[in-house]
Amino acid sequence: MLYVVLKFLHVIGAAVLLGTGAGIAFFLVVARMTDDAARIAEVARIVVIADFVFTLTAVIAQPVTGVALAMHLGLPLTQGWILLSILLYLLTGLFWLPVVWMQLRLRDMARAAAARGLPLPAAWARLYRIWFAFGFPAFFAVLGIVWLMIAKPVIPWIDG
Repeated sequence: MLYVVLKFLHVIGAAVLLGTGAGIAFFLVVARMTDDAARIAEVARIVVIADFVFTLTAVIAQPVTGVALAMHLGLPLTQGWILLSILLYLLTGLFWLPVVWMQLRLRDMARAAAARGLPLPAAWARLYRIWFAFGFPAFFAVLGIVWLMIAKPVIPWIDG
């Protein structure tokens, strides 16, 4: 029963990471297309909340449930697919942490522009492009992790 609960929580966490990441990107990209600072500020406000409520929860739950599953099954964390998943998870974090800061900054700049009735500043557009670019490696790393969780392949250069 413990295995089923841990696996359920781990799978839900992976779905939340993937789904929230894709959803956040979609909503902010669509809002950006309007060029309306007030609308972008409101969407960015919601994006920041979603990232803290959903993504952060999953970010914490994933390693806890993953390590617990490995221990329960007697699998070493150095097993190829597990080790590669951990490395991809860390890579995702290297991109996600700056993205959180960028989202806060994008939100604040959009709020300030909207409050003054001004268009978004050039600095907003530059930061948005970086935010957008950072999303790709993180998203594909999470896809890779999900694939590794499902396929559990032997990684010859790790497993020997």
